[in-house]
Amino acid sequence: MSVTEKRDMIDPGNNVLPIFRQCELLDLPRSSYYREPPRGETPENLKLMRLIDEEYTRHPFSGARQLKRYLKRQGYKVNRKRVQRLMRLMGIQSVAPKPNTSKPSKEHKIYPYLLGGLDINRSNQTWCSDITYVRMPGGFVYLVAVMDWYSRKVLSWEVSVTMDDSFCVSVLEQAIRRYGRPEIFNTDQGSQFTGKAFTDVLKNNNIKISMDGKGRAVDNIMIERLWRTVKYEEIYLKDYSSVLDLIRSLKIYFDFYNVERSHSSLSDRTPAEAYDLGFSISEAV
Repeated sequence: MSVTEKRDMIDPGNNVLPIFRQCELLDLPRSSYYREPPRGETPENLKLMRLIDEEYTRHPFSGARQLKRYLKRQGYKVNRKRVQRLMRLMGIQSVAPKPNTSKPSKEHKIYPYLLGGLDINRSNQTWCSDITYVRMPGGFVYLVAVMDWYSRKVLSWEVSVTMDDSFCVSVLEQAIRRYGRPEIFNTDQGSQFTGKAFTDVLKNNNIKISMDGKGRAVDNIMIERLWRTVKYEEIYLKDYSSVLDLIRSLKIYFDFYNVERSHSSLSDRTPAEAYDLGFSISEAV
C-alpha cells in the first residue's frame, strides 16, 4: 500500500483512535500524514512571528512587552495583545509570571521541580523535553525533542502541524523504546506535558516527573540551548519547500549533532560519545 493510500485512510474525526494511533496501525509516520503547515495567518503576522522567533531565540527572557518594543523599532505598529496572541500560537511563554494568567486544567497536576542542586553526572539520569516553533514558507510547524541532560544527546524528535499532546506522547514513547528509561523526566508546565496521556507514560515506566517552576525558563536550560543551536545552525539557514523537506533536513542535522558535533563542555566529545560514556557510568552506579 502506498503512502498516499495510507494517508487517505486516516480519519481525523475519529473520536476513538487519535491520529498518531491510526498512523501506528497503518505503519505510517505521522510526519508523512502532515504534509503542509497551516496557513491561517496573514503574511504580516507570519513576518511578525518570524521576527519574534528570532528575537526570542537571541534573548529567551523576552516577554510580550519587550517583544512589542522590538517590533515597533523594526517599524511595525503592534499592540501587546497582538504580540501575546502570536506568542501563544508559537508556544512562547513570558518568563515573568503575571496575575490573571490562565491556569492549567484541574485534571492537569503540576509536579515539583526535582533538578535544583542535583548533580547530573550520568546518562539516563535525567531526560528533558520541549516544543519549539519552526517557520515555513507561508506557515509554521512545531518541533518536539527528548534529550538526555547529561550528554545532550537528542534521543528522539518529531514534527507536527498542531500543538496537540499526541506528538509529544509519541516522541516520549519512541525514546523509551530506543534507550530504556530515565530516572527523572523534566518539562515545562505546558498542557502537552501536564496532560494525563503524557504523565501516564512516565508513571507507567516508574519515571519521576519534574516540571519547571512557573516562569522559570532556566529550569530547562539544556533544551533551550539545543533550540538555539538548531535554529542558528540549521533552521535559519534554510528555506524548506515542504514539511517533508524540513523533516529530511532535520534528520541529517540531528545525526550530525549527535555523532559529529563536539562540545567543549563535554570535553570535546560528541553527544553520542558522552552518552555512551555516561551510560557506562550509570551502569556502575
